[in-house]
Amino acid sequence: MKASVNWAGGAAFVGTSPGGHRILMDGPPEGGGRNLGPRPMETLLLAMGACSCYDIVAILQKARQELQDCHVEITAERAETDPKVFTRIHLHFVLKGSKLQDKQVERAIKLSAEKYCSASIMLGKTATITHDFVVNENDE
Repeated sequence: MKASVNWAGGAAFVGTSPGGHRILMDGPPEGGGRNLGPRPMETLLLAMGACSCYDIVAILQKARQELQDCHVEITAERAETDPKVFTRIHLHFVLKGSKLQDKQVERAIKLSAEKYCSASIMLGKTATITHDFVVNENDE
């Protein structure tokens, strides 16, 4: 795998993924940034959330659960001194579907957290990661 990051002036950087996709990251104004994109550390949280949701959706689909929506709300704390690594991360999953079984959702979250989500497992080396979820029934 090969990626690149190019300086775009100030505190902005453009990352190019191995697949050729680009993401603009920027620092806060007090650090010379123009607030043009997420901070690099914010992208780590977004990547973890996307990785976790991807796994959960795939696992629930394989279990033939009728899932219509899945999103995650992430809260995190960082160390106060350098390196300011994440020390606590909480993922609150909100799922919507017809007759979703809590047991299947719990299993999917556990499999993602412990086996499949590389981002979560990597961030778990410095942070305590917790999860919870709510299932909303589809009204249709």
